[in-house]
Amino acid sequence: MQLLRTPDARFEGLADWPFAPHYLDLTDADGSRPRLHYVDEGPRDGVPVLLMHGEPSWAYLYRHIIPGLVARGHRAIAPDLIGFGRSDKPAARTDYTYERHVAWMSQWLTAMDLTGVVLFCQDWGGLIGLRLVAAFPERFAGVVVANTGLPAGTNLSEGFAAWLAFSQNTPMLPVGWIVNGGSARNLSDAEVAAYDAPFPDETFKEGARQFPTLVPITPAHASVADNLAAWTVLERFDKPMVTAFSDSDAVTRGGEAVFQARVPGAQGQPHVTLRGGHFLQEDSPAEIVEVIDTLIPRL
Repeated sequence: MQLLRTPDARFEGLADWPFAPHYLDLTDADGSRPRLHYVDEGPRDGVPVLLMHGEPSWAYLYRHIIPGLVARGHRAIAPDLIGFGRSDKPAARTDYTYERHVAWMSQWLTAMDLTGVVLFCQDWGGLIGLRLVAAFPERFAGVVVANTGLPAGTNLSEGFAAWLAFSQNTPMLPVGWIVNGGSARNLSDAEVAAYDAPFPDETFKEGARQFPTLVPITPAHASVADNLAAWTVLERFDKPMVTAFSDSDAVTRGGEAVFQARVPGAQGQPHVTLRGGHFLQEDSPAEIVEVIDTLIPRL
């Protein structure tokens, strides 16, 4: 597997991004060694809060949430998925599969030996993060689910269909523009540039291109069986799960209902609807900190 690495200079001087980089070398089944980047801030004895981003963003999405969690005594950990942010980027689209990403993040989670974790997940951060919960339920103490899902052969919304068509047909994938358009507020030019920073040119965007095609929204998609198996675990997951979907996301609107209905730990929880678009971390960061902080004493 050929790996691309974004030059460090691309990440210098980004707006509101003072965090030191941390890296872990993974081992893929083919013998290659992709490097995964993560932010790790706050006291090591604090409750670890795992902040998982999706497509086509990176840990920058949590820049206003990390300090808020640290200020409340928690440990905030925000990895970049392989193919995004400061993590290495496989050069071929065929190198990106759902199961490979679950394997990569499983390897990272166990290498970090994280326990008592509170997961906050959005977009592909949920598709992968919820698979981690199902694979390692003993490592997770609670979950906040936001603008995501765990599809298993269904759930093609009009919003997602439009995104899928756009992502596959536009000749230049304007990542910063996409994140701006998926937020309720207008990002500054500096913020848009920060979302573009991981991708010096189109060759670095194969993961961002491929991810929409991997969502298992039809019975013919790969990973349907794996997600169905994950659901059997989540349907027994009795630790606290709170849904915090936004009020104006065309892609995942109504997606909180399945978690509230099927996950025992979601019963009787103070579920909330937050203001924002698909990238609600850009619109309601303080509210997200509050949701997570309020959940932790109930663990």
